[in-house]
Amino acid sequence: MKGFNFSRKHLGIPYGMFLTLFVAAPLFVIIYYAFTNGEGKPSLENFTGFFTSPNTIGTLFYSLSIAVVTSIVCLLLAYPVAYILARSRFKQKSVIVVMFVLPMWINFTLRITALKEILTLIEGNLAFHPFLNTIIGMTYDFLPFMILPMYTTLLKLDGSLLEAASDLGAGRFQTFIKVTLPLSVPGIVSGLVMVFLPAMTNYVVLDMLYNSTYIMGSLIGSYFSAYDWHNGSMISLILLIIILVFTLVTNKYTDDDTSRGGIL
Repeated sequence: MKGFNFSRKHLGIPYGMFLTLFVAAPLFVIIYYAFTNGEGKPSLENFTGFFTSPNTIGTLFYSLSIAVVTSIVCLLLAYPVAYILARSRFKQKSVIVVMFVLPMWINFTLRITALKEILTLIEGNLAFHPFLNTIIGMTYDFLPFMILPMYTTLLKLDGSLLEAASDLGAGRFQTFIKVTLPLSVPGIVSGLVMVFLPAMTNYVVLDMLYNSTYIMGSLIGSYFSAYDWHNGSMISLILLIIILVFTLVTNKYTDDDTSRGGIL
């Protein structure tokens, strides 16, 4: 009997089994239910119903608007913070970074509850500004995910490029626009992906801040709670396609920027 010859390829077996059982199999189930009706027959009824209903289309656009606005606000707040921390000469720079990450170590429910109490104290009735409160809650929750990748990218920025731009007569603003900003695009894209994708589906923030409006995540949850696996799977599949397209576009943009060297 021949002995078992171990190779590095065998190390991929557990990973392959995990992908098959917990990624491929559930995805196959979702696809099956999305393209069948209550009788188990192939049907496109679920998709036609989604794209012809003003309620579901409104939910989709509301989810997209929340994700876009949250991503923009996080970017505007995070980039100056990441830039100052990366380019500064603070000795305790890592401690400051940990202070931004520290809220992530606290239970999510406790953080949103504390934010809810603060907003209630300021506004009185949270029902008056549901969209604004949602953006504040989402930004508070996802801001560290935007800061960290940009900070890491800016920290690794080659200082000699900035010196070369200065030697060639470029001012600080021109150096930032033509050198620093293009080279930080991979970090910006990573931050946008880490914020945009969960912001489309995180309905817990809306529920806890007294916003009764549905987004994609809550719509999926409502269908599965009602044991409507077909419509729930259909919306999950639509959301998966949106996420896939967004990821492919952002990856392509990052690859193109990297191939050009990020400058000019």
